[in-house]
Amino acid sequence: MYTIKFCFESGDPVIIDANPGEKLLDVARKANVAIDAPCSGNGVCGKCRVRLASGSLDAPINRHITSEEYKAGWRLACLATITGNAEIEVPDIASAYRSRMKMADLSSPEEIAIFENLKAQLAGAGITFGSDLSFLPLELTEPTLDDTMPDNERLIRAVEAATGVDESAIMLPYSVLKDLAWVLRESEFQVKCVISRDQDRILIRDVLPQSNTDPIVGFALDLGTTSLAGVLVDLETGKILAKASGGNGQIRYGADVINRIIESDKVGGRKRLRDAVVKESIIPMLASMYRSAGINPRRIYRMVLAGNTTMNHLLLGLHADPIRMEPFVPSFFRTDYLYVRDIGLKMNPLAELIVAPNIGSYVGGDITAGALVSMIWNNPEMSLFIDLGTNGELVFGNSEFQMSCACSAGPAFEGGDISCGMRATDGAIEACSIDKETMEPTLTVVGNTAPAGICGSGIIDIIAELFRCGIINGKGKFVREGERILHDEHDMGSYVLAWQKDTGGVKDVVINEVDIDNFIRAKGAIFSATQTMLGSLGFDASVIERVYVAGGIGSGINMRNAVTIGMFPDIPLEHFHYIGNSSQAGAYAMLLSSQAREKVFELGRSMTYLELSNEPGYMDEFVAACFLPHTDASLFPSVEV
Repeated sequence: MYTIKFCFESGDPVIIDANPGEKLLDVARKANVAIDAPCSGNGVCGKCRVRLASGSLDAPINRHITSEEYKAGWRLACLATITGNAEIEVPDIASAYRSRMKMADLSSPEEIAIFENLKAQLAGAGITFGSDLSFLPLELTEPTLDDTMPDNERLIRAVEAATGVDESAIMLPYSVLKDLAWVLRESEFQVKCVISRDQDRILIRDVLPQSNTDPIVGFALDLGTTSLAGVLVDLETGKILAKASGGNGQIRYGADVINRIIESDKVGGRKRLRDAVVKESIIPMLASMYRSAGINPRRIYRMVLAGNTTMNHLLLGLHADPIRMEPFVPSFFRTDYLYVRDIGLKMNPLAELIVAPNIGSYVGGDITAGALVSMIWNNPEMSLFIDLGTNGELVFGNSEFQMSCACSAGPAFEGGDISCGMRATDGAIEACSIDKETMEPTLTVVGNTAPAGICGSGIIDIIAELFRCGIINGKGKFVREGERILHDEHDMGSYVLAWQKDTGGVKDVVINEVDIDNFIRAKGAIFSATQTMLGSLGFDASVIERVYVAGGIGSGINMRNAVTIGMFPDIPLEHFHYIGNSSQAGAYAMLLSSQAREKVFELGRSMTYLELSNEPGYMDEFVAACFLPHTDASLFPSVEV
């Protein structure tokens, strides 16, 4: 037995015993040390870089670590084997999903405006906002020796008198009853109830002193494979009280849903996966929002969850293996009668959990919620909705019909599978232009800080610019030489966006040929899915009148560049619209409007699901799309090749 000490740039070290021959990444997981492993420990992604400060590890040199870095102690945790006592330094970049969380942020008026604009759009389509949860102020008569009516009857009769609802249809659950005596007497019988109405029935969810100023709060969560984003909302006014985003802690078990499903099927796997997202991601995010907004968790009465089918299953602790096995059948499309306490979150005891419905094994509630926001269902024009995430999901149609499909794009759009990739948080390069003559870049960085990595929108720009400038060819290989073009001992080319000496980071910020190849496959998955779905209906791209692009890949996408690399169809640029995180916006709408919830459930019931793996021409389309912009240049007449 050996002692392993994990040290961090900030925070106390973690010490754990380990057996000879154990993988360092497995030891870190047992110690709850956050280390990214998008490839699930297969030595492919290179994201689990740590430094051996002292002691010994058995770890091979690989393409992700140069000879100089190896001499300096850098290792991949997934390839390093325990051979003795060791002290391990874990840099922030190795735990990016945790260290780069954007907590309780209301600093972006543009992001907040998305929610306000959504309400106006939905109102124009006849969907009204207004919660079924409300306060009911009551003044109860105090008991006396001549009036010994029990507290519960006294309260229920007061509710009956105030609402006209018969007392037999007024429900007072145990979670309210247990503190009722204290609340009534502490408030001198001047109280307000939090109630919800369902036709002629009333559920009393809480009883508070009238002096209590806490709002009625809801929580909307977009749960993605790579990242998550949440908002706390005043359900009476619709005001956003706090907003936060962060990485999904499950990334330690793989960047894609298949690796997560496989992990969940192991002994104790379902609990590990749930704990990773609940305890490591959602609870810290909520704690930050509570502090920021001054919210008592007991005042959260409703939660809406929008996530893909696998994420929904893993959060609920369900068996997810049937999702990946033919005939690809999930445990549910729609499910009701869930409570927040079922997933281990402490809010109001009666807080219900509303899950946006799934459509198929790989198209989930994030897309039904996002489809609501796209407004495809309310427009006669043929429209395409694309959500760029670890799974690329698409919806095509109009007010008459909608068809959906999903493709495995991988995590590249959110910075995964990219050597210097990161989420769109402070330090991420989100836009780039390159001088064709000098090959010098001009960068736009989130937060106006030193560059630390590249997010999805930045990767699109960089590859498009490298291709436009003739620095890379259609296969993504470097064909020009210059100061910023480097080659390693394996002759793999890379382009330096920012030098370490200028940024003060761990290493140069670069994009290499493996990164470019990963992104070409990701964009190829999106384009081939588009082509296959259109072809299944007898259409081509010329019928598309609007394209709505969603996903948290940056402040926006340069649509011209996205067409240049062959990710989107070559149609007029004015047809494209970036709508941000539509999954989160849709969850927000479901939180505040029962009509919006019903519309999302209706979309889930009516939308046709196309399983691409059953389409005979899909793989041919995919292979053809793995080129810049495409092997068939006629599909991209506006792109100069």
